[in-house]
Amino acid sequence: MLNAVGIDISKGKTIVAVLRPLGEVVHSPFEVIHTDSGIRQLIQKLSKCEGETKIIMEHTGSYHESLARELAAADFFVNAVNPKLIKDFGNNTLREVKSDKADSIKIARYGLDN
Repeated sequence: MLNAVGIDISKGKTIVAVLRPLGEVVHSPFEVIHTDSGIRQLIQKLSKCEGETKIIMEHTGSYHESLARELAAADFFVNAVNPKLIKDFGNNTLREVKSDKADSIKIARYGLDN
């Protein structure tokens, strides 16, 4: 069982979504504040997911680095992807929905497909 964790990172917070193949939603998008306790809570929540968990986030200059380091130290597979690859992924709709929640789901879907 594969869990794809899509993380949309901004300066002070992160939006996280967890999906499985065939569109199964493990965790709807939720917010994580960039504090020690917020990151610990995220690690605990992700550790409870059954199966293999792979984390995908956009390479965002320096914003993603500390979170990626903490998640990797907790023995998660972490991949920071070029934002252009995420932006171009799945652009086959007429409507463009732009929100942090929608982005976290798109990043998780990218992880499942790639």
